[in-house]
Amino acid sequence: MSQVAQMVHITKELSGRWTIPILVTLEKSGGRFTPLKNTLQIAPSRLSSNLKTMTESGLVQQISPFERNHPLLPEYELTEKGRFMKEAALIISHSESQLGVGFLAAKAWNWPVLMALYHSYHEFNSIRQLLQTATPRILSTRLSELHEGSLVDKILMVDPTPKYTYSLNARTEPTLEMVNRELLGIL
Repeated sequence: MSQVAQMVHITKELSGRWTIPILVTLEKSGGRFTPLKNTLQIAPSRLSSNLKTMTESGLVQQISPFERNHPLLPEYELTEKGRFMKEAALIISHSESQLGVGFLAAKAWNWPVLMALYHSYHEFNSIRQLLQTATPRILSTRLSELHEGSLVDKILMVDPTPKYTYSLNARTEPTLEMVNRELLGIL
């Protein structure tokens, strides 16, 4: 897998409203369910669902009843992959604060699209091929939202046939350069 594909995969795996907050907060809460729920202000069913998904993807693991502080209360810990993804999550979180446009990772495909644009995938179909599982509709929606959020420039090319190309704007590019450099540093 190429480095570009790896970075797109990492940012895709970090997408979702609760993935980054759970990764960043899990160890601070001692891995316990209730303190994590209270810290994140998340519904128990939502936290349970997210932890199940993160367990299935290998980011966290549930500690056995014999190893827990309290045998009846669930506890979780980051796996090796989870610790790596936590580092990536901290990079993404820091860059989102620099961009100042809110929590981009909350929506699927925002960061993978930005990484594709950073790596010179400027046409819709080339971005779609890189992202593989993104539907045309979701890709179109994310490109429009990123354009409306002043992160991406949308340019109409008329020769030889009319089409749009996309690129990071001057304000976004330095932040994505930093993200790319730091993600490469932890790969």
